[in-house]
Amino acid sequence: MSQEKTYDQILLEVPDGVFFRFPLCQVNGVPLMEPIADNWGKVETFQARPDDLLIATYPKAGTTWMQEIVDSILNDGDLKRAKRAPIHVRSPFLEIASPPPVPSGVQILENTPSPRLVKTHLPYQLVPKSFWEQNCKVIYVARNAKDIAVSYYHFDLLSKSQPDPGTWEQYVERFLQGNVPWGSWFDHVISWWKAKDRHQVLYIFYEDMKEDPKREIRKVMKFLGKDLPDEVLDKIHQHTTFQAMKENPMANYTTVPTFLMDQSISPFMRKGEVADWKNHFTGAQTEMFDTEYLRRMKETDLKFRCDI
Repeated sequence: MSQEKTYDQILLEVPDGVFFRFPLCQVNGVPLMEPIADNWGKVETFQARPDDLLIATYPKAGTTWMQEIVDSILNDGDLKRAKRAPIHVRSPFLEIASPPPVPSGVQILENTPSPRLVKTHLPYQLVPKSFWEQNCKVIYVARNAKDIAVSYYHFDLLSKSQPDPGTWEQYVERFLQGNVPWGSWFDHVISWWKAKDRHQVLYIFYEDMKEDPKREIRKVMKFLGKDLPDEVLDKIHQHTTFQAMKENPMANYTTVPTFLMDQSISPFMRKGEVADWKNHFTGAQTEMFDTEYLRRMKETDLKFRCDI
């Protein structure tokens, strides 16, 4: 990536038609957007560094929220430092890929000095092996499936590189089938739940973050080996509230061109609530969802709350 131009400036120079709703392609059984699949060799062989910190989530599970919290902690609550660049620059997206001239996540990360804060939506089995060989720390954020489905649907409406979500009725069925980018929510959360027993993985629940943000921020601090005073914790908490992030152009993705993310359709920072699913699911959809949920989750001790 050019040293003279920012990532967002490069996006603005992209010719018309380069970005469109990319089809899904299977990568080891997981559906990913075509440019990611085409670049998979570079992702798979990505070389992690021992001080890399990986933030892993299923899409719309609180990724940006955790990125902002972690970046603030790593900078000891220096909020000026935390606003030095958009979050997608401060914490590059490992597997993301687009047609040239837009650099891939791998290219950006290769030119990012250590320590690197890396974002991924990959299920555990697709994460480059080098992260485990280097014994990297991972923070995984999990969110209940119903709220994820609603948030993901609205995101797919505004994001022009994601497949067309169709109607809400169609989307619910596709989501349950795992026929969406990054695949099955069930497989994703369970694969990472199992991984926490084998690696340095801090498994955090979105609902717990909403219920008691300071408690969960303290967990992250401890995991990162940081012992920051209460006044710094308070600053980080205020900086990472939903309203503060919604108004922060370094966190709300408003620096991304509208031809790629059209926030006039739906804001990237939409609601950030627990149980918004109740405003969207019909009785029949709830019954269908609950039946599939019980079938898929019956053999795991992983538990979610759909309300708090």
